[in-house]
Amino acid sequence: MQRRRFLSSSLALAGALTLPATRFLGAAPPANSAERIAALDATPLGPSLKLARASLQELDNISDYEADFHKQELIGKKLKESTMRVKVRHKPFSVYMHFGKPHEGREVIYVDGENSGQILAHETGLKSIVGTVSLDPGSPRAMEDNHHPITLFGMQELLKTVIAQWETDTLISGVDVTYYPNARIGSANCKAIETRHPAPVRGAAFHLTRLYIDSATNLPTRVQQYQFPRRRGEAELYEEYTYFNIRTNVGLKDIDFNPGNPNYNY
Repeated sequence: MQRRRFLSSSLALAGALTLPATRFLGAAPPANSAERIAALDATPLGPSLKLARASLQELDNISDYEADFHKQELIGKKLKESTMRVKVRHKPFSVYMHFGKPHEGREVIYVDGENSGQILAHETGLKSIVGTVSLDPGSPRAMEDNHHPITLFGMQELLKTVIAQWETDTLISGVDVTYYPNARIGSANCKAIETRHPAPVRGAAFHLTRLYIDSATNLPTRVQQYQFPRRRGEAELYEEYTYFNIRTNVGLKDIDFNPGNPNYNY
């Protein structure tokens, strides 16, 4: 049993268990899905992948959700923060965002297969004069201050990204895996998994990754990614995504993703 000091002081993580650092260095896992998963599970990252896949399966049982969303992303040399209330529906994939800070009152809607594949955005104040703006999800304006397009928003896509990253890590030597069974985010009990590459290595996307899974709901509530430290420097947060006050299977309808909703300010 071991305790480690985390880079983020906002959380209390206790009861850390460090897993072996030896890695799976053989050929790529078999193409067959069952055999491939079995091969991945036999690596030191196997327990982490099992927890992540179980959380993803929980999301498969959820049709929609509402949540408060907080993100931090390193844009250029500045760590930018934003908060918003979001609604997400899995089929068809739909997102509604109502911004808190910054851009208070901004509303954004995206529905897969509708609105010619465009984002519908609406500002407040003087900017509202231009009305509703249609944006391509991958356009520079839509991607301004964002690492990822809205088409990849939500807990499901976030978790898939981490799983894919860890599957790649099974083929890289020297990664440390630490499991924190008694982590907390605010008052919520969580299980946290931390993977760390001590030094830059080919194929490693980040120096350190942390995934937090709510112990009660089994939902992924936070992901943190840290860049490799610069010479004599500390690891720098590249991105962090956190979901609070999650309500699942609330029965979201088409009107929840329609600018004609009377409760919206489009």
